[in-house]
Amino acid sequence: MGDFRIEGNGFQLDGRPFRILSGAMHYFRIPPAYWEDRLRKLQAMGLNTVETYVAWNVHEPRPGEFDFDGMADLVRFVATAQALGLYVIVRPGPFICAEWEFGGLPAWLLADPDMEVRCCYPPYLAAVRRFYEALLPRLLPLQIQRGGPVIAMQVENEYGSYGSDRAYLAWLRDLMLELGVETMLFTSDGATDHMLTHGTLDGVWKTANFGSRADGEFATLRRYQPDAPLMCMEFWNGWFDHWGEPHHTRDAEDAAAALDEILAAGASVNVYMFHGGTSFGFMNGANTDLETRRYQPTVNSYDYDAPLSEDGEPTPKYHAFRRVIGKYVDLPPLALPAPVPRIELDPIRFTDHASLADNAARLGPTIEAVAPRSMEALGQDYGYTLYRTRARHPAGVVRLSAERLHDRAQVFVDGVPAGVLERDGDLAIDVALPGGACVVELLVENQGRVNYGPDLQDRKGLLGWVRLGINKLYHWEMIPLSLRHLDVLSFDAYGGEPRNRPGFHRAVFDVAAPGDCFLDLSGWTKGVAWLNGFNLGRYWERGPQRRLYVPAPLLRQGRNELIVFEQHGSACRTAALHADRGEA
Repeated sequence: MGDFRIEGNGFQLDGRPFRILSGAMHYFRIPPAYWEDRLRKLQAMGLNTVETYVAWNVHEPRPGEFDFDGMADLVRFVATAQALGLYVIVRPGPFICAEWEFGGLPAWLLADPDMEVRCCYPPYLAAVRRFYEALLPRLLPLQIQRGGPVIAMQVENEYGSYGSDRAYLAWLRDLMLELGVETMLFTSDGATDHMLTHGTLDGVWKTANFGSRADGEFATLRRYQPDAPLMCMEFWNGWFDHWGEPHHTRDAEDAAAALDEILAAGASVNVYMFHGGTSFGFMNGANTDLETRRYQPTVNSYDYDAPLSEDGEPTPKYHAFRRVIGKYVDLPPLALPAPVPRIELDPIRFTDHASLADNAARLGPTIEAVAPRSMEALGQDYGYTLYRTRARHPAGVVRLSAERLHDRAQVFVDGVPAGVLERDGDLAIDVALPGGACVVELLVENQGRVNYGPDLQDRKGLLGWVRLGINKLYHWEMIPLSLRHLDVLSFDAYGGEPRNRPGFHRAVFDVAAPGDCFLDLSGWTKGVAWLNGFNLGRYWERGPQRRLYVPAPLLRQGRNELIVFEQHGSACRTAALHADRGEA
C-alpha cells in the first residue's frame, strides 16, 4: 500500500519528497494498441505521471448503459501506466471541457427540456450519481492507498469559469468520498480572483491553469492557498483549431522557457497536452465566442501542437521540454520505442455510390410531429437530421427562413439543392418554387456541441419555426441520421447520379502491410469518412485540417473499405493515404 500526501509546501510519496511531473493524454483519443507506446514516450521525456480526463459520454452513451471496453477501457489504461512505473492523475468530471463534444456530458441529458447541468438540478445530480456509481468502483482499487498508481482525482473541472453553485461542488466532493475515494482531491481553475473564488472548495487542494507568466499566476494562487504545494495543472503549451481559422502553433523554445519558469518556482506541472491524439467520429466539441457568441466548431485533430504529435511522433517541443526537465531531475539517455511503420497509397478509387435520398429511410426511423423538434427530443445524439415537409405555395421566388438553427442546414426543394443556412449567418435564403405542391427538406448537421462557457446546453437541429414568406410550415417528417451503421446502405456502381446531392461513396482497396497514414480527401467538399466501419471524423475544404489521421490498427492486411459521406457532391472520385499530415 502507498501513501501520497501534502507536507507543507511539498508532497511526500511513501515518506520521500516528490514533485509531480505530469503529461496529459486522453485514453479515449488514442487507439489502445498505442497506449503503451505513448506512455513510454511520456516517460522518456522525463515525466513521472500521466493525467487523463474521463469522458462521461463515452462511458454512458445511453442512460444506464455503460461501456468500459476497447478505447473506453480506462482501467487497462491506468494499469498500463502503472506497469511502466508511472503515477496517474484522474479527472472524472463529470464535465471535462477538453474540446470534446458537450465537454464530455452525454447528449441525452438535453432531452429534458428543463435540464440545467453543472448545478444542483436534481435530475442532473441523479444522472451524475448513477455514472459515478458505475465509474468509481473501477478506480478505487487503483488508488495509491490500495497499491495502485492513482495519486489524485479532480472535483469537477474549471468550475470557476462557469458557475457559482458551491453547493454543487460540495455535493460532488461528498459523493466521491461517500463512494470510497481516498486519494487526494483537487480543483483546477484559471489563476484569477473570480475563477478561484467560484471554483474552489475549502479543504480541497487548489491548482491553477495557465500557459505563461508563472510567477504572477502562482502569486494569485498563493493568495487563496498560502501553505500548500504549487501546481500548474494545465500548462497550455499549444492550442486547438476551429474550422475556418488558422492552425495554431507555439514556438518550442518559447513554450520551453515557460515550462522552465514553472519548475524554477519549485512547482509541480501537468503538460497540457503532452499528446493530444484525435477526436474521432462526431466527438469534436465547439466554442462560442464569449463576446459575440459566434459558433466555432473544432476540428477532429487534437494535435494541439503538443510535444508528441497527433500520430505519436516526438517534435522539437518534445526535445526542448526534455532539456528543461533535465535541469531539475537526472534523466537517462533518451530511449524511444521503435517508430511505427508508415504507408503511402495513391490513388484509392471510389466505384460505388448510395444517394442519401434513396437511403435515408434505411438509416433511421421517420418521426412525425406538427412542428420541428430538436435532435435530443428525437432521441438522437450525433450526426445529421433530415427534416421534411410538404407545402403548397404560388410559383416564384420566396424567402425561406428559420428561427433558430444548430448548426448548419442544406436546403432542398423537390430534391434540388437551394442553398445553405448556417447558425451565425442570415438564416434565410431565396428559393424558387414551381407553384402548387412541393417538398421542402433541410439536412441539419450537428457540428459539435459547445464544450466551454455559458452556451454549454447546446441543443441541435431545428429549434424553432421554418417559414416560406410569412407562412410557418407545419407537419414535419424527421429522420435521425446518426450514421452508426452503414451496412444498411444500398450501393450501386457509379452511373449518372447527381454530383451536387448528398450521398455515400465507397472504395475497396488492398494494403500489403498496415502502417500509420493520413487520409487525403483533396477535391472533396464536406463530409465524414469511415474506414472499415470506424468513423475517422469530418473533412471540410474550409480547413485548416487537411488530412484525417489513420492509425495502423484501423487498417487490415488485404481488403479494406473506405466510405465517404459527401454532403455537397464532388467531381472527385479518388482519395489517397499519405505518410504525413501535410500542411495545415
